[in-house]
Amino acid sequence: MFTKLKNIDSAFRYVRAFSIVVVLSCGSVSIYALYKSYTLVELMQDKIYILANGKALEAYASDRRDNIPVEARDHVKTFHSLFFTLDPDDKAIKENITKALYLADDTAKRIYDDLKENGYYAGVISGNINQTIRVDSVRINTDSYPYQFRCYAIQKIIRPTSIVRRSLVTEGSLRNVSRSDNNPHGFLIERWTTLENRDINSENRK
Repeated sequence: MFTKLKNIDSAFRYVRAFSIVVVLSCGSVSIYALYKSYTLVELMQDKIYILANGKALEAYASDRRDNIPVEARDHVKTFHSLFFTLDPDDKAIKENITKALYLADDTAKRIYDDLKENGYYAGVISGNINQTIRVDSVRINTDSYPYQFRCYAIQKIIRPTSIVRRSLVTEGSLRNVSRSDNNPHGFLIERWTTLENRDINSENRK
């Protein structure tokens, strides 16, 4: 009789111990699964998929501080490309200049007004002149704010009878502003000035 009771008691202890182990194991697995799910959700939130030409391209979200040099250089390049790319078409000139002026403060507006008052754009139109620009490099100093930049570029002025290449060096600073459709990088060029704008070479067109 006592032997049976001992066996029952031992069996009960074994069953209880086994049940506790199973419950703890299930709890551990559940906690681990929740942790991995939370980690996966956080990882997925850092991914952005962009649809381009029917293909899904993966992009990664990151702190803006990691991209400041890249975005700042592209902002400066975009501004110079818009401001200095001219065709003998009044509407095209106004469209480019309008887009460029969203990216800079009134120093750029004053330069545009001076060029317009001096008949520069009228000369481009009447002389059937095309002007393009190639930005060779943009140096950004992100050690202090606002960020100072210097832009090195080559202008190409195509006239009916000649092609002139000019060296262009400008500098200024970049201030953070809100991003918008007109200013996707969220920078504003300030105190923009031209340090150099000289002829490099000229050739006659055949």
